[in-house]
Amino acid sequence: MKKKKNIILNDDTTNIICEDFNNIKENIDISEYVMYDRFDKARDAMLESIRHNKGIGTLSEKTVHGMFKLFYEPDEDKHEVAVDGYFADICNENGIIEIQNGNFNKIRDKLMIFLNHYPVTVVYPLPYNKRLSLIDKDTMSIIKRRKSPKHYSEYDAFYELYKIKDMLSAPNLSIQFVLMDVEEYRLFMGRNSRGRDESQRYDRIPVGIRSIISIEQVEDYMQFVPYELESGFTSADFADVCGISRQSAGMVLNILNSTGTVIRTGKRKNMYIYDVKN
Repeated sequence: MKKKKNIILNDDTTNIICEDFNNIKENIDISEYVMYDRFDKARDAMLESIRHNKGIGTLSEKTVHGMFKLFYEPDEDKHEVAVDGYFADICNENGIIEIQNGNFNKIRDKLMIFLNHYPVTVVYPLPYNKRLSLIDKDTMSIIKRRKSPKHYSEYDAFYELYKIKDMLSAPNLSIQFVLMDVEEYRLFMGRNSRGRDESQRYDRIPVGIRSIISIEQVEDYMQFVPYELESGFTSADFADVCGISRQSAGMVLNILNSTGTVIRTGKRKNMYIYDVKN
């Protein structure tokens, strides 16, 4: 496997990103997004922090992470609070909030501790629409932009939920999937032997929130079962109705079966047959 090179924070690159994004902001149609004023205030605070080199992170998703911490809790005194031997992203009068951009296996240990004593909300931001901006690190300019063909949906989040499947029925656990549009800045690393551009992610800046899908109690998992499904459906049927791959459908149904949302009633060849639990 080819090892990635570490990207060193560069003030010029950071300034290019901040200036470019300020120009992008002028053309944002805020009617497409929810809670935009609150979101914009948190993002502006994070960009100001970036300009002063106070917490910008590359490759480890710290900009997205930091912005959503400010979105959910503007008081920074309530960020990174020591709780029972771990640090909570946010700890306030409503409980603990963890912002996680993936790798849910990394929060398993502290979730097990937190859930014993506190209400916990896990927030998972997902890029619904993503535009890629390529930066030439020699000329310090944007040399190319394109839209990513990949669109995430709430069903893509179930891959991460699988890693904490045994905790999903905990009465004090809430989960929020935040579907957002994002501007991703990448450093141009040259062209490969096939003449294709090679680049490495430098940072991502959220543009706006399309929707927030909340799971407050185990019964809320029913929202992921389309009403069009007829009794006795398979993962193939689920995939067709939801517009996702069969592999993803199998993962989603595995979770929904574990939460008691659907039940397995038999098998058809090598596929389980499901019904909605009454």
